[in-house]
Amino acid sequence: MPGFMEIVQIGYPVLRKKASPVAAVESPKIQRFIDDLSRTLMEEKGVGIAAPQVNVSLRLFIIASHPDPRYSDAPEMEPEVIINPEIIAHSQEMVKGWEGCLSIPGIRGLVPRYRSIALRYTKRDGSQDERIFTDFSARICQHEIDHLDGIVYLDRMESPQDIVSDAYYRELPGLDAQGGEQG
Repeated sequence: MPGFMEIVQIGYPVLRKKASPVAAVESPKIQRFIDDLSRTLMEEKGVGIAAPQVNVSLRLFIIASHPDPRYSDAPEMEPEVIINPEIIAHSQEMVKGWEGCLSIPGIRGLVPRYRSIALRYTKRDGSQDERIFTDFSARICQHEIDHLDGIVYLDRMESPQDIVSDAYYRELPGLDAQGGEQG
């Protein structure tokens, strides 16, 4: 049975370091790690999590969008393991949306992100894929790729005035799938 891993909080050096590529995707060690990371994401009820968030400096994340009380309009998608991602194209349009982070608990921030991205990556079975992500799923991917590059969403914010507490965030009217708890 997969194990739960502890999520490191802001301040841990691994969150500010560029992660290393995954070389042996199909190795039993990497496959176990993916299982453990998946379980951790489910236990934390997040929509995305990156390897550096569990103190493992590898270019791997999981996206698992789903509607819940924090983001009722979020699209439902099966969890997808994304390894060694590369953004190969993006929209010109950027949109601001609320983000949270499992490694930065208690606050949310308004972050500008590309509305859509084209991503090239390796899948869990070692095959290559290219896919276009839009809106909320594009936001999650960009948030997680930032973790792989040693960037946290606070670095992307245009103003410190765009930070709110989780308690205040829950009181904001009209929240939709542009917000949510990324990894």
